[in-house]
Amino acid sequence: MFYKSFGQPVSHIAVLGNALPRQCGLATYTSHSVEALRATFPELVVDHYAMDDGHGAIYGPGVKMTIGEGDIPAYIRAASAMERSGAELVWIHHEFGIFGGPAGDHLLTLLRHLSIPVVVTLHTVLARPDAEQYRVMRALIKAADGLIVMAQEAARLLETVYDADPARIRIIPHGAPDRPFSPTLPFKEKLGLGAGPTVLTFGLLSPGKGIEIAIRALPEVVQDHPALHYYIVGATHPALVRAEGEHYRETLTTLARTLGVADHVVFVDRFLGNEELLDYLQATDIYLTPYLGREQVTSGTLAYALAMGKPVVSTPYIHAEEALANGVGTLVPFGDADAISEALHDHLRDPARLEALSRAVWDSARSTIWDENARAVMDLISEAKSNMPVTIKDRRPPRAEQQVQLAGIAAMTDDVGITQHSIHGVPDRRHGYCIDDNARALRLICETRAGDPVERQRLARIYAAFVEHAWNEETGRFRNFMGYDRCWLETEGSEDSNGRTLWALGCVMRSASQPALRRWANGLFNKALPLVDEMTSPRAIAFSMLGMAAVLEVEPGHQRCRELLTSSAAQFSILLAQAQRPGWAWFEIVLAYDNARLPQAMIAAGRVLGDKVATSVGLSTLAWLLDKQRAPAGHFRPVGSDSFGRAYAEPEPFDQQPLEAEATIDACAAAHAADGDARWIEAAHRAFTWFSGENDLQLPLTCEDGTLCFDGLTPQGVNLNLGAESILALQAARQAMAQFTGTLDETPQLMVVQ
Repeated sequence: MFYKSFGQPVSHIAVLGNALPRQCGLATYTSHSVEALRATFPELVVDHYAMDDGHGAIYGPGVKMTIGEGDIPAYIRAASAMERSGAELVWIHHEFGIFGGPAGDHLLTLLRHLSIPVVVTLHTVLARPDAEQYRVMRALIKAADGLIVMAQEAARLLETVYDADPARIRIIPHGAPDRPFSPTLPFKEKLGLGAGPTVLTFGLLSPGKGIEIAIRALPEVVQDHPALHYYIVGATHPALVRAEGEHYRETLTTLARTLGVADHVVFVDRFLGNEELLDYLQATDIYLTPYLGREQVTSGTLAYALAMGKPVVSTPYIHAEEALANGVGTLVPFGDADAISEALHDHLRDPARLEALSRAVWDSARSTIWDENARAVMDLISEAKSNMPVTIKDRRPPRAEQQVQLAGIAAMTDDVGITQHSIHGVPDRRHGYCIDDNARALRLICETRAGDPVERQRLARIYAAFVEHAWNEETGRFRNFMGYDRCWLETEGSEDSNGRTLWALGCVMRSASQPALRRWANGLFNKALPLVDEMTSPRAIAFSMLGMAAVLEVEPGHQRCRELLTSSAAQFSILLAQAQRPGWAWFEIVLAYDNARLPQAMIAAGRVLGDKVATSVGLSTLAWLLDKQRAPAGHFRPVGSDSFGRAYAEPEPFDQQPLEAEATIDACAAAHAADGDARWIEAAHRAFTWFSGENDLQLPLTCEDGTLCFDGLTPQGVNLNLGAESILALQAARQAMAQFTGTLDETPQLMVVQ
């Protein structure tokens, strides 16, 4: 059992912040706090999620996942990973500047996708935030179940500036390492620093830390202490290096030369490891923090110096004011080189008093060492967890193969047809109906054997009636859109909607269980078949090819169908030859929607025509497409709608649509039937698990009892619309996987989005 003051013991947490080897104080703090928790509570599982600025830091195995600061989907993926990992709470280390978006508001996206408790350590609390900073801080405070700050003033600012509830605020001083107290001489000898007085400032070098003021204080001091050296330890801040190189460091070296103290100023220009840094601190006689502004509420460098027993000379920023209030250091005015010089003189004039003060500083800082910090943090974590309602979560892993469920489709269907859209699953009649969705529904209902046969027959007749009514004898084409008042909104639909309807009719002829329905489909299919001669859209042609291939399976003597399918396959071969180039093996110069239907149509045509060339083209283009639809992490990533219209371009990841996953599964099933290669099974499974959360955002697309499907994935998360196209895509994908893998009779595992 772990340390706790409240509620149930905590066994698993997630920590979000920066991480070493990223060079910044927050990375050091977050990594050391994680190490402290793991060391103090050995049975506690601590998952470290690291913010990454994209500048090449290579993280070790202690980091579970990285989040690109500007990559919104990565925040959502991380939230999903935290939820799914079993973590009982998330501890966030917040600092302005490490999270993307205005004032770091991408972090709020992550928080919106969490249902577990959140504790936030605020490393900066601004007294005068701008409008964006105030907005983000207020939202962060509202989302947090507990707040940690490191200074009394920070707690006061939270209450007075941000209206935070004081009951949720805990003051936990900055953690620090623990080493035995030691005189400075052994460490001076270890580092080769010489035996003279040593003053030190460490941390990433940047303007605002007042180093130039400290250098200006040295001439008076070195007159009395000619062996004194001032060590400025730390690399230049990476952001500053990227902006201006080492210009700031060069101005400091120039200043030291100008003042005649260049021999007394030593730059240790690198990011020190923890043990070497502590060696430098223990070799130090006086620690100096000459910061120029008061608002810094926490300073890790100050906390480390005090823990090593270093008397401090500091300007009165918030952390220093509070930490040095008990006489363990000296406060000097901001920007006052003479005051710094006088304070250094005062400490150095009596070595015995300085050593006694050093011991007193070390004793007073024992309450801040890392294991004490970890216990205080665990105290708040346990309290935050205990204040959350107890919930029982089903931790069984989601299963990929699921039975087709028709309830959601039936709920979207009235006596006219299936409605296009819904509001949280409630049919939205304002958008009426379309033949695209009714054709999809008709095809699925005739192919599946799931559910009640009587109900399937009822639904099939409704969708067939819609398709029949959509046929316009005057134009020889199908209409597409109908208002809820049963009035058609056009005289003819798009080529794609007509091709999709031909496909559905062909599937009815092949798969419907009722002979009367097959006869009806046969008559209407032959009426509409001349449309194929006039089609120019590749997808319309592909849809019609799939319909004609289905017809030829049951009517191999349908000569006109065979002729049109043969010419369509030839046309696709021409399209491929015209569009392909090195690295681009596709029928068009762009990727768009329902992409997998194109190679699926070629494979289907090759099968029924005995055309090995068509089959080969279908297999090769599908393999190329699958490569484009595979994320670097290995999961399925459908071509996003943001990609449409971009010639010869790599696909964009969003928005991702369910119909792409369904089409890919169908195409893989056709490919496996053609050559028996197991890679198609793997690819189909990968596309199917996209629905259950194996995707870029690690979020399931199904909701409620598994009968409905959300409309896709956006950079901001799941698109919560529930349209007929998406609902049908999920169930059709299940049908395809059931036929593909022989799992039709498996009991469904429900997947729920909260």
